[in-house]
Amino acid sequence: MKIVNVEGIILRLPVRQAVADGTQDDLLIRVETDEGITGYGEVDTSPEVGKAVIDAEMSHGTCYGLREILLGRDPFDIEQLWELMYRKTNYYGRLGAVMHAMSGVDMALWDIMGKALGKPVHKLLGGSYCSDVRAYASLLMPEQAQEVRDAVRGYVAEGFTAIKLGYGPLGQDVRKDVKLAAAAKEAAGSDVEVMIDIGHGYSLKEAMQAAREFENLGIFWMEEPLPPEDWDGYRKLCESTSLRIAAGEQEAGRWTFRRLIWEAGLDVLQPDISRVGGLTEAKRIAYMAHEANRLCVPHAFRTGVLVAACLHLIAAIPNSAFLEFSVTESALRRELLTTPFKVAGGRVSVPTQPGLGIAINPDTVEAYSVRKGI
Repeated sequence: MKIVNVEGIILRLPVRQAVADGTQDDLLIRVETDEGITGYGEVDTSPEVGKAVIDAEMSHGTCYGLREILLGRDPFDIEQLWELMYRKTNYYGRLGAVMHAMSGVDMALWDIMGKALGKPVHKLLGGSYCSDVRAYASLLMPEQAQEVRDAVRGYVAEGFTAIKLGYGPLGQDVRKDVKLAAAAKEAAGSDVEVMIDIGHGYSLKEAMQAAREFENLGIFWMEEPLPPEDWDGYRKLCESTSLRIAAGEQEAGRWTFRRLIWEAGLDVLQPDISRVGGLTEAKRIAYMAHEANRLCVPHAFRTGVLVAACLHLIAAIPNSAFLEFSVTESALRRELLTTPFKVAGGRVSVPTQPGLGIAINPDTVEAYSVRKGI
């Protein structure tokens, strides 16, 4: 079997807002083979930038686009292809947009392998630690406490046993953040976990103050309170509190996560499979976290393609606790798969069909692609 085409398809809703909602556009990756098997992945980055990484032509023997690297290669050679993509782009790549684009391609290669072998991806990754995963409803934090209560009660009524609220007004005023978090925990009750995502808005002292308050409220974790580069700040924060501190969605590559674990001392690692280097790199990171006795909970605020990849990774590792499940009303989130993932009893089933176990809805691609057709 040989790869005959690698394509990045930009999808975009007609109306977008400048809010932290990654379901408003997408870069869908499609990898085709000469045996008629097609794999899909997706990329969480600027879609135009990611597509340029796919399409770029070789320049002076040191810069290659991913399509040119992969054409004619065996899609089963996933580890070797990962290294090849990394080495042939390191002049302009490494840990930014190139790694993001590699992530979607890697996801698609695993999809191809699973379809070719008739096995779900988690079996190929090495395990079935679970058949379903506890989901947390992931949403943007409302502005007012009563809005928070109403939203949380609504998702609890739907069966969620964990809820994360992030961004929005958070990170500007610790006192207001505490009031909003208290409203969320009050509405959730003692049996439902609440996580708060600050969106790297705090100084170290503010983060320490918030951690004390959140710990008293019974918040499960505080996510990304500090800028991603503040390794020393994260270390001091983690040493100062028993509240779990989570971060990592901004990062790419296992080298950065090694520092997050061993230097920053994070409690919860959050690699995004569509940014970090795909399933191949995410599994390496997950087991690095397992070695350090830390949780690995993948970040996922895109479409069902990324949700599928997360489910397979979680099923293949021993140290996860939740599936992030975006509850935005974006058409891309709801309609890109022919059979969207559903939450039942607060859990989502791990796909058992070959590959990622998903089918792309061609009508949705047709409706939202910047170039028509699939």
